[in-house]
Amino acid sequence: MIQTNCYLPEGSILDTPQNLCAMRSEAALREAMLTGQRLEARVRVCDGSHNLHVDLPCMKGLIPRAEGALGISEGTVRDIALISRVNKPVCFSVVRIERDENGMPLAILSRRMQQEHCQDGYISRLRAGDVIPARVTHLAPFGCFVDIGCGVPSLIPIDAISVSRISHPADRFHVGQEIRVMVKGFENGRVLLTHKELLGTWEENAACFAAGETVAGVVRSVEDYGIFVELAPNLAGLADLRSGIQTGQRASVYIKSIVPERMKIKLAIVDVFDEECTPPPLRYFYDGTHMDEWVYTPPLAKRKIATMF
Repeated sequence: MIQTNCYLPEGSILDTPQNLCAMRSEAALREAMLTGQRLEARVRVCDGSHNLHVDLPCMKGLIPRAEGALGISEGTVRDIALISRVNKPVCFSVVRIERDENGMPLAILSRRMQQEHCQDGYISRLRAGDVIPARVTHLAPFGCFVDIGCGVPSLIPIDAISVSRISHPADRFHVGQEIRVMVKGFENGRVLLTHKELLGTWEENAACFAAGETVAGVVRSVEDYGIFVELAPNLAGLADLRSGIQTGQRASVYIKSIVPERMKIKLAIVDVFDEECTPPPLRYFYDGTHMDEWVYTPPLAKRKIATMF
């Protein structure tokens, strides 16, 4: 099993005693330099040359542009990756301690070194089907960007976030959220991710509901033949058409019936209303570290929906 403790997303060790202790004095910082210890601090400024300035407890720190991220020197990563780190935690190794123009100590740091360690010791060893921790860093209409370790980015496409369709990743996630993701594959050195397989099968989700209940939902799609209402991220039911209902509205729905062999949940809309709500905490039905196959459909269903890793 790959040990991930050394390669957690940035910000994971920022306020830990071990991290703070290693930066409390010049002597402690030199010891961290000798051992290659991963440290974290918050970026204060990205200057005009795209060097990152961090304030350490014992002295100032500088991450030169070329050391700011894996791929900057090669031109495969743009400078926006550095600019966007301002006021956020970054991980780094201490390269050396020198004196500035005023004779004050200045720590020269490298974020790239930690990302290289992460790439070689962790990411390169991942296999399709592995479940890993991640932190949401940015939401775009087409997907959710996450930090899979030491600031190394990856993307969950919007259609891989959940079975239930959403209009934007903000319907499911928020920036800074710690989540679990699955490795789907690899392409041109990039890790391809998916998320929906962790949110349970149709049967697992349907078992949380019963016919005769009135429950909360979200209108996800209005079609000519009915209205799809999400009951859970991986479960939706169909209600009869009703005028004035729009995608994204909150709803209370009556469960008329649950039919596993057809993967159908028949609903009746009781009420709909407009309300801005924070996405509820995600429920992960799978707590393992690797999955070879995920079958969404119930055994009695006529068609099979599955993901092979």
